[in-house]
Amino acid sequence: MKAAALFVDPRGPYPELIGAESCWDKARDARTYDGSAPVVAHPPCNLWTNLAFVNFARYGGEHNRPANDNGCFATAVAIVRANGGVLEHPAFSHAFKAHGLPRPSGVGWQGGPREWVCEVWQSAYGHRATKRTWLFYCGGRPPLEARWERKRGTHQCGWFIATPGRRPTLAKRAASATPPEFAAYLVALAEHART
Repeated sequence: MKAAALFVDPRGPYPELIGAESCWDKARDARTYDGSAPVVAHPPCNLWTNLAFVNFARYGGEHNRPANDNGCFATAVAIVRANGGVLEHPAFSHAFKAHGLPRPSGVGWQGGPREWVCEVWQSAYGHRATKRTWLFYCGGRPPLEARWERKRGTHQCGWFIATPGRRPTLAKRAASATPPEFAAYLVALAEHART
């Protein structure tokens, strides 16, 4: 069964992989997805990282409150559980603990028989930064193996002061982009959940 992609950038790799009609971006509001296809879910992460607490302390405002993502992560978990598929979030995301998902440890998939978690480094799929990522998979059979290489990226994500020896910082769009090879793996993984 063909996968749907939720919370994705319409300029990213998913429209080419699965068609624009199967992609749900911010304008289409992925929280309203009511289809039955297995999904690849990329819920917004900016309010679930350690930096969210710093930004809230500095700037305040409900739109900056950590975990105040208007139900995006909770919706993504519910849809992945109902339809099968995979959810992607940055490593060490506070959303995993807040929603009762186990924290990945070591290399490889952990869990079973229906729910699994792991950590992958997107640099193994061509991202210029290391970009450690946690995956939550639900399916009727064990997940497909990922690329488990732990190679350090040539660049970094985030806005750090340049110092000697520090890797160059990627622009925001490049930092958040999903490498096409990684997107293709996630689509295959979601479709595998339902075949």
